[in-house]
Amino acid sequence: MSTYTIVVPDSKALGRICGTNDSNLKLIEDFLGIPIFACGNELSVEEEDGDAVRRFRFVIDSILDEIAQGTEELSDIDLIQSILKAQCPEAGRIGADDHAFFEHNCISVPGAVRKVYPRTRGQAALVSMMRKNDIVVAEGPAGSGKTFLCICEALKLLLTHKMRGIVLTRPVVEAGESLGYLPGDLKEKLDPYTRPLYDAMNSILPRETVARMQEGGLIETAPLAYMRGRTLENSVIILDEAQNTTKEQMKMFLTRLGEGSKAFITGDLTQVDLPRRITSGLEDAIGRLTGIDGIAIQHLDSEDVVRNPLVKQIIKAYEREPHEEF
Repeated sequence: MSTYTIVVPDSKALGRICGTNDSNLKLIEDFLGIPIFACGNELSVEEEDGDAVRRFRFVIDSILDEIAQGTEELSDIDLIQSILKAQCPEAGRIGADDHAFFEHNCISVPGAVRKVYPRTRGQAALVSMMRKNDIVVAEGPAGSGKTFLCICEALKLLLTHKMRGIVLTRPVVEAGESLGYLPGDLKEKLDPYTRPLYDAMNSILPRETVARMQEGGLIETAPLAYMRGRTLENSVIILDEAQNTTKEQMKMFLTRLGEGSKAFITGDLTQVDLPRRITSGLEDAIGRLTGIDGIAIQHLDSEDVVRNPLVKQIIKAYEREPHEEF
């Protein structure tokens, strides 16, 4: 019988995993069907079955991942139950045969506080697509992890020296693409729009590391309207909130891609803020680009939402036809 051990250096995180009188740990044991031994700051299983060990590692790493993100809206028991429920095959999520695929598509960012594990098949497929294609479109609801995973993969590519920079851009719909009315310099004008992107970075890397990369020009923020005429080479370009681009803006963005670059495009077609008469550039691009080699499109849905469980229920409610009963 071989022993596999996970060291949890953070005693507070270990306490949250174990729970009062090891109640949480017992819940995990019942789910995995194998005993877990806690000693000091270590969690161990004695098991010959490689799949059982992979499931154990995946569950504990997923819980640590959520704790590291500062998930506060859920109690520890609800958090653990949410992660375990996400792995039930009947829920259309992670089954026993999927763990190798999920582990292969975890994102390890140099210098990061943790590895990032996909929580659903859709998220794992998105990571796989980003590694195989130069242009990836991730369309799905809020909380489905699309922007977060794109940011993590971009940081990995930058910090493993496979790319020379990251360029972040969003359409500034609320200001009509005219930033002159906002106070401050360009960076200060853009800050309200790019803050979610930097929040994602700061949840993975120390803030001072992100600040140094930004000051050194490795991470650049640019309004979409200012990208015309540029050719971006050896960079990861992330277009967030792409549902608010026009067809012309999307075409302009896609043609900025230079040699050795990748483009990650994220958006939610249920939250288009454009005037009704204007077609979303994201919707138009998905129709035009489907089936082109080197371009991948991943549709996420409410089953990929990993925020507070209420968010998933809210999204499902809004997906129903207006005449349906809530």
